[in-house]
Amino acid sequence: MSDKEMNVESFNLDHTKVKAPYVRLAGIKTGEQGDAIHKYDLRICQPNKAHMDMPALHSLEHLMAELSRNHTDKVLDISPMGCQTGFYISLINHDDYDGVLDLIDKTLNDILVAKEVPACTEMQCGWAASHSLEGAQTLARDLLAKRNEWNQVFA
Repeated sequence: MSDKEMNVESFNLDHTKVKAPYVRLAGIKTGEQGDAIHKYDLRICQPNKAHMDMPALHSLEHLMAELSRNHTDKVLDISPMGCQTGFYISLINHDDYDGVLDLIDKTLNDILVAKEVPACTEMQCGWAASHSLEGAQTLARDLLAKRNEWNQVFA
């Protein structure tokens, strides 16, 4: 690890010390009008040991992005990490950590009963052929099985 502080918060995180799955507040940005953006690191797979396959990750992204908004209007974005180990969840004016855990829990439970992946047509998606509802549901089920560990970031 470099001694130099990096501009990207996650580049300063020692990925060898974390224990997935977890949900971690990764940063807060305050806008000029006082709105606060809270960015959470939802880590699903252990960094450098495992990763999500793309069709499952892609479908999980679509499902979480769509279904989370049924539970709150605070979701700004749910973005997959390039390393394929988790997602960033950005919320506006929502600083309740336990509420975020509940939001993720409710959304994952919605995924378990979903009958299809939303917006996976060529008109709505940039790589519509790369989806797996079953894969997304397996990820959701595995993550929910470790719900009691989500607040434990470090090993």
